[in-house]
Amino acid sequence: MLDYINTFLSELWHITLEMAPYLILGFLFAGILHVWFPAHKVNRFMGRHNLKSVINASIIGVPLPLCSCGVIPAGISFYKNGASKGSAISFMTSTPQTGVDSILVTWSMLGLPMALIRPVVAMITGVFGGWWVNRGEKKKIATQPLQDDEVREIKGNKIIAMLRYAFVDFMADIVKWLTIGLLLAALISVLVPDDFFSEYMTNPFYEYLFVILASVPLYVCATASVPIAAVLILKGISPGAALVFLMAGPATNAATITVIAQTLGRLTFIKYLLTIVGGAILSGIVIDNFLPESWFSIAESMGSHEHELLPEWLVWSSSLILITLIIYHLMKIMGNLFNKDSFKTRDIVAGEKLDNPNLHVSGMDCKHCKMNIEKHLKQIDGVDSVEANENTGYVALKGEGISIDNIQSQVKDLGYKLEGVIV
Repeated sequence: MLDYINTFLSELWHITLEMAPYLILGFLFAGILHVWFPAHKVNRFMGRHNLKSVINASIIGVPLPLCSCGVIPAGISFYKNGASKGSAISFMTSTPQTGVDSILVTWSMLGLPMALIRPVVAMITGVFGGWWVNRGEKKKIATQPLQDDEVREIKGNKIIAMLRYAFVDFMADIVKWLTIGLLLAALISVLVPDDFFSEYMTNPFYEYLFVILASVPLYVCATASVPIAAVLILKGISPGAALVFLMAGPATNAATITVIAQTLGRLTFIKYLLTIVGGAILSGIVIDNFLPESWFSIAESMGSHEHELLPEWLVWSSSLILITLIIYHLMKIMGNLFNKDSFKTRDIVAGEKLDNPNLHVSGMDCKHCKMNIEKHLKQIDGVDSVEANENTGYVALKGEGISIDNIQSQVKDLGYKLEGVIV
């Protein structure tokens, strides 16, 4: 038992060393994108019902470091503000598959070819899915564009704002999934025999099917999926099957599936899911059958990037910074778990209107969730201001005669759930 624990901790430390420098750099790029390319400027490139808007949506989505919990309300928000269904689907397909942080981590652990292939595949599937959805839709008349009071300009020192978003807001959004990904990768490395896939899954198609069935209903963010894919390759899974996991894991989960089906329609959802699954399997086939096997051999190359390109002090300092940030944010999450039970709620009464209600909304997991809840609830008649807490689910509204039915409908459309009125 002690040997397993020592091996697990050794693998966990090794994977952290591999990822840390590139992950820290990815966080910095995320902060740069947030400050100098804010989300409200994206809508202008996605507003028309044509192929150009679909391509724009995919190009914009590829580098953005948004996981699916943030990209779904963002994509729906774009749709409600005038973007076509195709543009919204293109954005929601390409964005969660990759991002600047996950591209850098992919390069560090899986090599440059996979790091280049991953965003290309994300963009192609996004464009195809968006084009397919738009093809069967009537042209959407643009709704009223974002109002000035909805636009959140960066105030104060932009360097500080960049660092705050990179290592506080964005880090808080993914720390839970990043930690799970690191722990799961180390656990697989310890428990799964080295010859498991070569002995029990001799046909690559079985590997594709196994990965699809495991990854579609579950959630893992683009960055956290990389160490898991690396360990699976070392255990004998084909690089193509690993790419299937890198695509389907981040892009789909039970919550995503439900929201898209409810908001954009079942036919749109079916096209979305078929695009992800079909694109993932096709990409896996191409990698396993038409690209050089040497491009994806990581057994010898893992760990070489840092020693060849980065000084040892940078690798270690990045790892210590990353670990410190993870511990800090996990402690905040643990504290918020206790706060979740600190308020009591009552059931919603149909047709009731309340003054200054405080509500409990579940399903908010990140700052983007908080921003979408605040922005959309503020548009409801009678609501003067909204303040949401993504950690506890506490939503405070100011205003008189606020229709709780309207609140519930809007919350449901965004993919969250109104649990009750706080008393």
